[in-house]
Amino acid sequence: MTTHHPSSDTPATPATPVTSTVPDPAAGRAVREADRAHVFHSWSAQGLIDPPAVAGAEGSHFWDYEGKRYLDFTSGLVFTNIGYAHPKVVTAVQEQAAKMCTFAPAFAIEARSEAARLIAERTPGDLDKIFFTNGGADAVEHAIRMARLHTGRPKVLSAYRSYHGGTQQAINLTGDPRRWASDSGTAGVVHFHGPHLYRTPFYAETEEQECERALAHLEQTLAYEGPQTVAAVILETVPGTAGIMMPPPGYLAGVREICDKYGVVLVLDEVMAGFGRTGTWFAADLYGVVPDLLTFAKGVNSGYVPLGGVAISGKIAETFDQRPYPGGLTYSGHPLACGAAVATLRTMAEEGIVEHAARLGETVIGPALREMAARHPSVGEVRGTGVFWALDLVRDQETREPLVPYNASGADNAPMAEFAAAAKRGGLWPFVNMNRTHVVPPCNITEADLKEGLSVLDEALTAADAHTTAGTGGAAAGAGSTGE
Repeated sequence: MTTHHPSSDTPATPATPVTSTVPDPAAGRAVREADRAHVFHSWSAQGLIDPPAVAGAEGSHFWDYEGKRYLDFTSGLVFTNIGYAHPKVVTAVQEQAAKMCTFAPAFAIEARSEAARLIAERTPGDLDKIFFTNGGADAVEHAIRMARLHTGRPKVLSAYRSYHGGTQQAINLTGDPRRWASDSGTAGVVHFHGPHLYRTPFYAETEEQECERALAHLEQTLAYEGPQTVAAVILETVPGTAGIMMPPPGYLAGVREICDKYGVVLVLDEVMAGFGRTGTWFAADLYGVVPDLLTFAKGVNSGYVPLGGVAISGKIAETFDQRPYPGGLTYSGHPLACGAAVATLRTMAEEGIVEHAARLGETVIGPALREMAARHPSVGEVRGTGVFWALDLVRDQETREPLVPYNASGADNAPMAEFAAAAKRGGLWPFVNMNRTHVVPPCNITEADLKEGLSVLDEALTAADAHTTAGTGGAAAGAGSTGE
């Protein structure tokens, strides 16, 4: 059993019995058969996938029906910030269900009010009003609606290296290839390049140059689009799925100044980066920047019950003081979800989970990944903070050619598939996206579990090394060397 207490390796006592880890292959087969017959999975060609059947999960681990355990270095989809089945939150959900399982959003409900208060206590600046949604994508949808209504302007600027959600407006805001199939070209979204020195679009050689040129590019884009037509600039404070690219010093402050100069709303998307992931309550805290709107989800209650929202500044909240806000959701501020959020936020404070995440990043993850980079020719760059890290994998460290092409699939993606398979054989479930692997375990993972996972990751990187220009035998030999 994995502990829930960040300062100790002593197991916590679960509120309810943990799902049995006794192998039951027949049950696993039944689960997979029903899944393949009836479940339509996101982002997938349905006939080409074979989803693993998960029997249970606790702490930083999950296991299948054959009894194979995995250390989860993905935190689900980077949302189980306090791990699976934390007893305090499980108990809180049970108690909330018994007290008030659901109620309409137009009423004042204790769990909803307390969740909003606790979130507002932690958000930067005067982001003291909370609009609850069901998840991150609809939080972004409503933030953009608020910005457009507040300014009376139609356009929104967002970065190419970004992900903001799968609903219609959010997917158009997204910069990565998941946007392409649904891009209407009429959603009022203009994309620009954010800073990323390792793969700079600005021919910069230093962080200072990258920051200066990225800000100039943003302001030039605004000028070309007509600042009077732009309602908002939306940025992931630290882009997550796109590569965990820490903005250079001064960049976010510069974006804030540009937005103020032209009367543009600054929206920071903290759906993935928020609630302890970066070793602070919000990534914005690292940079001393206060946005006008901040979107959140995932870590707010560790994903135990779907919940997201928008934290709203005083000046935008004032817009809707005497004017109705034209938006809402049936399950806005759902009592079960808010009860889980209250318990999660209190637990994170009581157990020092945010501080624990910061310490792990500084003393364990960062040093270990940098040491790996010195030994593995496939590691081009290490970047991150807290429990939010990425390894940029390359074929050649000098040229920085990615290990696989952008948006690779099939045979082109074989090197990354082999790396992932090697990690899974070692009992580690890795986060893999394009040419990167991310290290994003629960914020309260124990140091012992973390070091175990890093050791498996270290070994799995040899599969990627075989596909580098420094690898012996080239790609063909590498494929054979990592086969089952």
